[in-house]
Amino acid sequence: MENIILPLVNWGMGALLIGVFAVVCIALVLVVYSLASNDKKAADTKNDDVEEL
Repeated sequence: MENIILPLVNWGMGALLIGVFAVVCIALVLVVYSLASNDKKAADTKNDDVEEL
């Protein structure tokens, strides 16, 4: 009866998982931003080629 209160959360592992989740989210945002930037450059060159003709 000494140890009735049991910890239900491992705060170390929870903080680690939240950190990993944040890093993955930031990486995905950067990948999408990079793809969007590259798409704009490719679209601009297509429009320049059409205007020259």
